[in-house]
Amino acid sequence: MEIESKYQLDYKVQSKDLAKELSIHEGDNFPEVFATSRMVALMELAAARLMKPLLGVGELSVGVNVNVNHIAATPNNEMVQSIATFKGMEGKLYKFQVDLYDNGGKAGSGTHTRAIVKTERLLQGAQDRVKA
Repeated sequence: MEIESKYQLDYKVQSKDLAKELSIHEGDNFPEVFATSRMVALMELAAARLMKPLLGVGELSVGVNVNVNHIAATPNNEMVQSIATFKGMEGKLYKFQVDLYDNGGKAGSGTHTRAIVKTERLLQGAQDRVKA
C-alpha cells in the first residue's frame, strides 16, 4: 500500500445511525443526527477496506487508536463519504487520516491507527482476558 492511497466509503445515514438510538435509559436524551460512534465506525471501515489486500490467510486488521473531531451534525437520510488516506507506518502500525463529508462539506476529521493480527490469536487473547 502506497502512502496517500485512499478508500472512499459512501453510505446513506439511517435511523439506526442516529445519536438518539444510543439511548439505553429513558432519561438519556440525544439528538436525531448522525452519531459520533457511527462516524468512527465508518472511518474504521474505510481504513480496514484499504488494508484488505495486505491480509494473509487467518489475518484481519484491528483498530488500535482513533482520534477524531465531529465538527458538524448530519441529518437522517443524508449521504456521507468516509475517506481513509494511508499516511505511513509507525513500527507495525498503519496510520491513516480519516475524514467524513456530507452535502454540507466536512463533518468529521482525525487520525486512525490499525494493526494486522492473527484472528485466532486475537480471539484466544480475548477469551483469556475474561476467564476467572
